[in-house]
Amino acid sequence: MGRGTGCQALHKARPLSALLGLIMLVMLAGCAQFPERGRAPVASTPPAPRPSTEGRAIAAAARDALGAPYRYGGEGPDGFDCSGLVQYAHARAGLRVPRTVAQQRAEAAPVPQDALQPGDLLFFELGSWKPSHVGIYLGDRRFIHSPSSGERVRIDSLRQAYWREHLESAGRLYGEGCCGDTAAR
Repeated sequence: MGRGTGCQALHKARPLSALLGLIMLVMLAGCAQFPERGRAPVASTPPAPRPSTEGRAIAAAARDALGAPYRYGGEGPDGFDCSGLVQYAHARAGLRVPRTVAQQRAEAAPVPQDALQPGDLLFFELGSWKPSHVGIYLGDRRFIHSPSSGERVRIDSLRQAYWREHLESAGRLYGEGCCGDTAAR
């Protein structure tokens, strides 16, 4: 009798185990998300970041200087050299930044070219092995700068081969994680 009882109990347990397994599969399938039939899943692309208030203010202040003459050591508003324009535009936006191209580049947080926002800085190598010129990015591959003696503050484009070939790096002197102790907050 011992043999028959054990076999019968085993046969009764199998349907119960199968039923529990089936219930678990149904529950798990209910949690899974399947794309609608006939529609491919859409990959979400994060939206491009909106330009910051500080960046827009820097770009607007630089635009106000359009047409001002180049002046070596000039910090505006009657004349600018390239880094003086950067310092002036940042000051108008309420930020204190270093004075020279080298200091500005050293303090700037690096920005990849595909992430440029208005107010970012573009550093150029012009006839030297180090950045010797700086401009302020305006958007749409355009930037404003005070080019050289005899010139005036103007807007140029990174679409121009000359500027594209001489672009060394880009950086930001405003916002989170930027600039050490030099930015007035």
